[in-house]
Amino acid sequence: MTGRLQRGVALVAALVLIGAVGWTVLRPAGQMRVTAWFDAAVGLYSGSDVRVLGIPVGTVTDVVPMGDRVKVSMLVDDHYDIPADAKAVVLAPSLVSDRYVQFAPVYSGGATMRDGAEVPLERTATPVELDAVYGALDDLSVALGPTGANADGALQDLLHTGAANLDGNGAALNQTLTGFSQAVRTLAEGRDNLFSSVDNLQVFTSALASVDSQVAQFNDNMAAVAAQLAGERDDLAKAIALLSQALGQVSTFVQQNAALLTTNVNRLADVTLTLVQQRSALAQVLDVAPAALGNVAHAYNPTYGTLDTRDNSVGSTNPEVVVCQLLGASGRLQLAGVDLNNVAAVLALPPTEQICSRVLSGDANADGSLDDGNGNGTPDLQELLTSIFSPSAGGAGGAGLVGLPGIGGVGQ
Repeated sequence: MTGRLQRGVALVAALVLIGAVGWTVLRPAGQMRVTAWFDAAVGLYSGSDVRVLGIPVGTVTDVVPMGDRVKVSMLVDDHYDIPADAKAVVLAPSLVSDRYVQFAPVYSGGATMRDGAEVPLERTATPVELDAVYGALDDLSVALGPTGANADGALQDLLHTGAANLDGNGAALNQTLTGFSQAVRTLAEGRDNLFSSVDNLQVFTSALASVDSQVAQFNDNMAAVAAQLAGERDDLAKAIALLSQALGQVSTFVQQNAALLTTNVNRLADVTLTLVQQRSALAQVLDVAPAALGNVAHAYNPTYGTLDTRDNSVGSTNPEVVVCQLLGASGRLQLAGVDLNNVAAVLALPPTEQICSRVLSGDANADGSLDDGNGNGTPDLQELLTSIFSPSAGGAGGAGLVGLPGIGGVGQ
């Protein structure tokens, strides 16, 4: 029994091997076998064309019904490249002609079909049959007929109402459809911008969602402001009324004084032009004025109510000369008409005039003492000042120099 089973298995294997070898040997050269499964194969027969882009590339070899589907076997020239995942479609060039199988899409790269390839039912399609179309139309007519939607005349009324509404409105309807078409075209052409706007709107809404608490606080503040304005609407109305009245008065004033305003504006233009032309001088004044005002403030002596200054002029540093120059400037010296080179005339003068005459004429000894030239000593600086500022001195007629105008408060 075991030997008989082994012989049977070997026989079957041999037959399969012989069949495969025979098919390989007997298969037409240059062609590959392709099997496609369809849900129907009306008008498709053995010998029908197999095409790509309408060009024959093979023939149908067998059409066999297999329950709820049909198996269609084909031989395709192997020098035509067909995509490995191509679809098989049954096409009908006309209502009365034979149909053919077409592979789509065309090959543009990638894997190709090989011998023995199969196209499953999910990648096949068949045309709608004419009787199916007639059946659908019949169902529609029955649904809209007197036993269907128009049983009570509803469809008839709808048609009459539509005809009445559209009567004479053909041009308007055409314009509406044209405008709608243009709007759709505009939306289609601007779809990128539209989608970008939607994306930006989504980003904006996301940002608002992330700051929801701040937005809520802002809304609360706005509500508070609105409530406050509502509470003060009477005051606001009065303020606006007063503002309107003021603007009316201003307008009247401008109309009545147009000439004067024009003159003033022109003069103001002249002043402005002058300021523009003197802007460098004004800039210099603005730079110097703070320092000058500061110096004046520092020079003011609140005790005596004077502006204290300092004489930086070049002059004699000899105190006798300075004192005598001050006396001469004040008119206290009686030297008019006196020959200062005449010793007797000088000695006849009061002591103060004698000293100053010697000082002003440069008649002084090398040691700084003053002499009359005859060996008689004369008052020195100390005696000079004593005679000047002592009320009982005989200088200047014995009147002294009390009341001599001072400089910066000195001698007051």
